[in-house]
Amino acid sequence: MTQVEDAPRLLVVDDEPSIWPVVERFAGPIGFEVLFRSSGPEALAALPDLRPDVALVDLRMPELSGISVLRAIRVALPNCQVILMTGNATIDTAIEAVKAGAIDYLKKPLDFDRLRDLLITVRKGIDRREQLLQVDADIAKKFEFHGMIGRGPAMQELFDSIRRLAPHVRTVLVSGETGTGKELVAHALHALGSRSDHRLVTVNCSAIVESLFESELFGHVRGAFTGATETKVGLFEHAYGGTLFLDEAGELPLTIQPKLLRAIEHGEVRRAGSLETRRADVHVIAATNRDLRTEVTAGRFRADLFYRLNIIEIQLVPLRDRREDIPYLTAMFVRQCSQRLNRSITGVSPAAERLLQHATWPGNIRELKNVVERACILSDGRILSERELAVAMSTSPVATRPEPVAGGPPPVSKRLSTVQREQIEHVLREVGGNKAAAAKLLGLSRQSLYRWLNRLDLKD
Repeated sequence: MTQVEDAPRLLVVDDEPSIWPVVERFAGPIGFEVLFRSSGPEALAALPDLRPDVALVDLRMPELSGISVLRAIRVALPNCQVILMTGNATIDTAIEAVKAGAIDYLKKPLDFDRLRDLLITVRKGIDRREQLLQVDADIAKKFEFHGMIGRGPAMQELFDSIRRLAPHVRTVLVSGETGTGKELVAHALHALGSRSDHRLVTVNCSAIVESLFESELFGHVRGAFTGATETKVGLFEHAYGGTLFLDEAGELPLTIQPKLLRAIEHGEVRRAGSLETRRADVHVIAATNRDLRTEVTAGRFRADLFYRLNIIEIQLVPLRDRREDIPYLTAMFVRQCSQRLNRSITGVSPAAERLLQHATWPGNIRELKNVVERACILSDGRILSERELAVAMSTSPVATRPEPVAGGPPPVSKRLSTVQREQIEHVLREVGGNKAAAAKLLGLSRQSLYRWLNRLDLKD
C-alpha cells in the first residue's frame, strides 16, 4: 500500500488480489494513497474510516455487486468518484453504471494506458478543486477587515465608511438584521477611532432585567435599594475615556431612555441613590435589528434619544443581498473551524457550494457560520459534501427557507428532506434493513438513526 501524506485516497474493491499490485503500480506514482478491500461489505464497513476520494470497484463480486457498492458509496460519500471494472462488459451494464453515478467503466483485462490516463485526469480534477478552494481562502484573507469579509461593492463601501468615520464620530447607530455583523462593526469603529487605547465596554440590552438597567448603566451607592450592600460603578463610568457599545438598543426600556439621553448628551451620570453627578466621557455605539423609526411611531422608543443616536447611521445589508461573498465567508469559517478541531478540512464541494449559494439565510452570517461549523464537526473528510451541509442546515435553529430561482435547483427545504430520505433509504436497502449496520455506515449513533427515522416517517 502506497503511503503519501495528505495524498488523495484510491480504494480498490476487488475479490481478485492479483489486480491490486497492478493498480498500485500505476496509481502510486500519480500521487494516490492506494487502499484495498476484497469484498463489498468489507469496503462499505470501512468507508467512514477510509474516506476515499476515488474508488475502483469490480462489478461482479460475491455477497454484494459492484453496482450496489457504487450506490452505497455515492450515498455515504458524495464527493467520492467511482470507476467500475468488469471482465463481462455489456452496453446495459455500462449504462446502468453511468446512471448510478460511475465516472467511467473499464473492461478487464485492464487497458493500462487508459487506466493511467483516467487516474491522471481524476488526480488533476482533485488538484484543481483544491487549488480553487485555496484561492477562495487566500481571497478571504486578503479582503478581511477587522474580522469581516467582503469583496462586493456593498461591503467595500461599508469598510470605507468605517475608515472615514471612525476617527471623528462620538455617536453611531448600527442597524441591520440579526447575524449581519453589527458587533464586528462596533469593534472596527473603536479600533480605528481616537480612543482605541481605551476599553470597549459591551452592554447586551436584551439580557438585562429592566429593574437592574439603571444600576448596570449608571451604578448605585450602598443602601440605594434592597440588596445594594456595596457601592457599584456603572458601565458608563467603567468605559470612561473609551467606547460603550449598546447592543440590541431597541430593547431599552422606556423608563431608562431619558437618563441614557442625558448621559450621552451631557457626558454625566448619577448613581442610583446618590445626589452627586459624575463625568462619563464616552463614545457610544448603538446597534439594533429593529426599525427604530417604527418603534418611535409606535411609542416604544423616545424620538429624542433616536435622533441623538442617529447622528450617523450605518446600515448592514443581509447576506442574501451579497451572495458574492458566500464562498469567501465559507472559506474563512472552514479555516477557523479546521484549525480549532485540528483537522485538514480545505473547503466545500461544488454541489455543497451551490446549496449554500441558493439558501435564503434568514440568520445571515451567524447562521452560515454555525452551519459550516456543524458540517465540519460531522465530516471526516477534507472537503465538506452537499449531504453534510444539508444535514447541518436541517438542524439549524433558524429555518433556511427555500428561495425560488428560475431554472435553478429545487428549493432548499425540499432538497434537505430529499437528501436525507434518499440517503437513509439507500443505506438501509444496501444493508438489508439492518439498522445497526446502517447507523455505522451513516456515521450516526443508533439512537440518532432512530430519531431520523421518526422525523422522516421511515419507521417501517
